[in-house]
Amino acid sequence: MIAVRHWMGVALCLGTVLPGPCGAQAAEEQQADVKFQLTYNWQRNGSFRSPYAAANSLAPAGGRMYTFSTTAHIGGRPWQGGEVYFNPEIAQGVPFGGNLVGLGGFTNGEITRAAGTHPTFYRQRLFLRQTWNQGGGSEKVESDFNQLSGSVDRNRFVLTVGNFSVLDVFDDNTYAKDPRAQFMNWNHWTYAAYDYAADARGFGWGFAGEWYRDDWVVRFGRMTGPREPNGLPVDFAIGRHYGEQLEVERAYTLFGQPGRARLLAWRNRAVLGSFADALALLRTNPAAGPQTIVAVRGAPKVKYGLGINLEQALGRDGGVFLRAMQADGKTETHAFTEVDASLSLGGAVNGRSWGRAGDTVGVAFARNALSGDRRRYLAAGGISFFIGDGALNYRAEQTLETYYSLGVNRSLWLTLGLQHVRNPAYNADRGRVNVLAVRMHVHF
Repeated sequence: MIAVRHWMGVALCLGTVLPGPCGAQAAEEQQADVKFQLTYNWQRNGSFRSPYAAANSLAPAGGRMYTFSTTAHIGGRPWQGGEVYFNPEIAQGVPFGGNLVGLGGFTNGEITRAAGTHPTFYRQRLFLRQTWNQGGGSEKVESDFNQLSGSVDRNRFVLTVGNFSVLDVFDDNTYAKDPRAQFMNWNHWTYAAYDYAADARGFGWGFAGEWYRDDWVVRFGRMTGPREPNGLPVDFAIGRHYGEQLEVERAYTLFGQPGRARLLAWRNRAVLGSFADALALLRTNPAAGPQTIVAVRGAPKVKYGLGINLEQALGRDGGVFLRAMQADGKTETHAFTEVDASLSLGGAVNGRSWGRAGDTVGVAFARNALSGDRRRYLAAGGISFFIGDGALNYRAEQTLETYYSLGVNRSLWLTLGLQHVRNPAYNADRGRVNVLAVRMHVHF
């Protein structure tokens, strides 16, 4: 009878229209919750210098981009320590020039889910999270997207299983994580060189474990990747083709302010083409065409990288961050973007000091680089998934981004953003590119 009453309460909570805690129990442990988000991001880039271009070049005449997404975050607590989440989403959008090409760090983090001019409905996430408490004192957990309010032990083990994103668990950062509310460029919501396993929308199937002990956290996990690089169909042969990651996190205090340091190692095993093989084929058989990287896919290959993520509060109203990663760069992009070494640093400040506590201003710089193997392939006229100008005068791709987010009320934010890109697609012969962005974000 107790179980029946419990599930009736969960059903009533999931069915309510009003967001937030469900009933008197929410003050202690939230049993279910429904949250929604809606984001519209419009961008325009101006014309720029371009003495030559190819199929995967950013259009030099300039253009417009837009993305739209709306998501429901539905969660329930079926038993003690267990949480189940389901995220249905509708998305649409069109990149610059109609094709997502021409940059290593793209200017809109939502464009990965864009499905053209017609809204597309899909299941974004469906996963189970189980927490085993192990003492060490209690910590309060606030209600958020895919997070029920309640409390957990400071020392605990958390297992996540199902359909979710690697970035839901790994590479967190207070100041640079969410392209719907913070920095928009791909360079800042994770390491640009982190070729994390996922389908074309950024999600996969697998598991992740997190072990919390005092000021330390150790995370590990394995996820599915795409059947073909950057494709939407999932390769469920997770015993043979996969993405693995291991992250160690340490919380600390510096000059009385909290900070966190994270070290992340990752390893993918997938059917990928190597740039050395593709270049050899391009030189010996020009008739094979510029995209020879596809023709040399064969036996599974290993791709790996190592990165560090730092965040440091500078007071109660803001802080700074830094991410840096190096990947091996021998094989083509598996599931993210065309970057083999990345650096991202910047900061964000809340508007409390000028009487606008709901506002945020942010500034960040990013530098992306390519491996020697990838450079030589592109310089010879090769084309990879997102880039390839037919030739290459190599320089690191650099981006400066700033935004001001205006908190209209507790549920609505309007953001004006500017991005300046030097050496788009690592080519000093093309660019510079300026991008204006206007974003509306709603969540409740």
